[in-house]
Formats: sequence, structure tokens, C-alpha cells
Amino acid sequence: MSIRAYEEDEQRWHRLMVEAQGGDQAAYERLLTELGGVIESYLRARFGAIDALEDCVQECLIALHRARHTYNPAQSFRPWMFTIVRHRAIDVLRKRTSHISASGQAAPAADGATDPEGFLRLLDGVRVLEALKPDHREAVTLTKYAGMTTAEAASWLGISEGALKSRLNRGLLSIRRHLEAEEGVE
Repeated sequence: MSIRAYEEDEQRWHRLMVEAQGGDQAAYERLLTELGGVIESYLRARFGAIDALEDCVQECLIALHRARHTYNPAQSFRPWMFTIVRHRAIDVLRKRTSHISASGQAAPAADGATDPEGFLRLLDGVRVLEALKPDHREAVTLTKYAGMTTAEAASWLGISEGALKSRLNRGLLSIRRHLEAEEGVE
């Protein structure tokens, strides 16, 4: 995704949410329609082929609907939205994983496999990212998750590319140290 498309989406979603908060039902329906596809892509990229994908997308849209009054128009839309989506998706998938653990059996996944261990690794990854300093987390998220180049991410954050690379390297080093400490590797 180019920085231009990223900014256009941000501005459009922000405008649609502000209009929706003002009572414009058509703007709200358009926003939810657009976000449904974005959420589905986000979930596929983060969790792969899960059999509960459609349910998870719907749960995320419901969570956004319930939290719409918390959106502050003075803030960026995307971080607000993805925070809600990430937490709701994790809740949905945790319930599913705990059901698998409790019953000892898993419902067959759409691709014929279930990977609770892989899901738990993803949860660990989210936890590790949240433990990073905000500057480092932004650099890692924009380059490694959003797919921006270092130049695009630096421009987006309003810093030099060198400063972005420094933040990125420190963030990745911190992640590596954290994971090594958990594994007991010296």
C-alpha cells in the first residue's frame, strides 16, 4: 500500500465516521461496508485461513459499532479501529481455542487443519509488540505489518529515514531480546 492510498483511506474513514457520529446513516453504512473488506484482509494476513473468518469479521464490525461513540475526531481513525479489531479478533479466537482445549477436539477448519499453537504464537507476538516503546512499535508496525518502505514510514511519521531505521533496528533488537529471554537463550 502506498503512503498516498494509506492517507486517502485514513481521511475518508475519518470523514465517514464523523458524519456517522453526526447521524448520517448512509455514511455509516458506507464506512462499515468498506471496513468489512479491510477487516477480512487484516484477519487473513494475521491469522491465515481460519474457519471462523466471517464470524470474526462480523464480531469486529459489531465491536466497532458498539464503540463508535468513543472515536475522537481529533485523533487518527486507523489506530482506533485496528485496536478494537485486534482485541475483538483475539477474544473471538481465544474463545475458540479454549473451546478446542476444553473439548479436546477441534472443529475442522476450512483448510482441514486447526493450529492452536500457531494462534498462541500470534498472541505472543501481539504482546511483544505492545511491550515496545511507542516509537519503536510504530516503526515496526508501519514497515513490517503495513508494508511501508522505510522512506514512506519516515515521511508518514515526519522524521528522517535514518531516524526511522534507528527506531526499527532498536525495536527489532528489543523483540529479539524479549523472545530470547522467554526461551532462556543467552
